[in-house]
Amino acid sequence: MPTFHEMPVVITEMLIRKPVEEVFEAFVDPAITSRFWFTRGSGRLEAGATVRWEWEMYAAAAEIGVLELVPNEKIVIDFGYRVEWTFAPQEAGTFVTIASSGFAGDGDEIVRQAVDATEGFTIVLCGLKAYLEHGIALNLVGDKAPHAHVSKQGHTREK
Repeated sequence: MPTFHEMPVVITEMLIRKPVEEVFEAFVDPAITSRFWFTRGSGRLEAGATVRWEWEMYAAAAEIGVLELVPNEKIVIDFGYRVEWTFAPQEAGTFVTIASSGFAGDGDEIVRQAVDATEGFTIVLCGLKAYLEHGIALNLVGDKAPHAHVSKQGHTREK
């Protein structure tokens, strides 16, 4: 088992050319977040809250514990591992950093989770950028694995 110092922390970052208040709100308000990430959220993120996020096309859901929330500065959640967003105002907009850590399992499983988190949060930031800057919902999360979509009857769609 790796020691604490060997545990990976994966970082995903991007400049979003919008004010910090707008970028922060996009992650807190599920009505906005559902335009670029999950399809449904049970409520706004608030410190101490537990919310449910759903990806209906995959028949997947997660219970999210909000560990910390500092308006326009930081969001920390339990997503099965720790995810921390920081929002840094810049002259050109807001620099968003997403740090993921606390992956569990053997070495191979930890690496798989770290790679998946890096890929997933890169897609999320790209979708956020397109949506907030250009008003375009790219459907990146849904198009990532269309062969894994489920029909309304719960069956996987054909490839």
